[in-house]
Amino acid sequence: MNREQAYHLTLDALAKLQWNVAMILEAKATEAEKVRNWLLTHMTKDTYTVHSDQLSTSLQFHEHNVDLIDGLTKLCNGLNRNMKAILEPEEEESGGGMASLLNGFGADEEDS
Repeated sequence: MNREQAYHLTLDALAKLQWNVAMILEAKATEAEKVRNWLLTHMTKDTYTVHSDQLSTSLQFHEHNVDLIDGLTKLCNGLNRNMKAILEPEEEESGGGMASLLNGFGADEEDS
């Protein structure tokens, strides 16, 4: 297999990954809508006697959503770096390119 074929296969795999991420986001949006509807009907001022309990429960839901968004952002940033490595081969000579692609999804890079 030559380099062009390898890049083509890699881009195909990245496209499939991005499709799956889109499907995950669609499912999460549907789930978030269901959670929102549940919260609107069940988390009223009458449900909790102390406001701090209601607040802490709400914060737990929000924390879960923030963690999910953070994980998906890291995944998408990694996919973006891998696509750049393939689409900008001139960086290959300066240490980028396939070496960057083989580093995975950027676990060793700083968060931005």
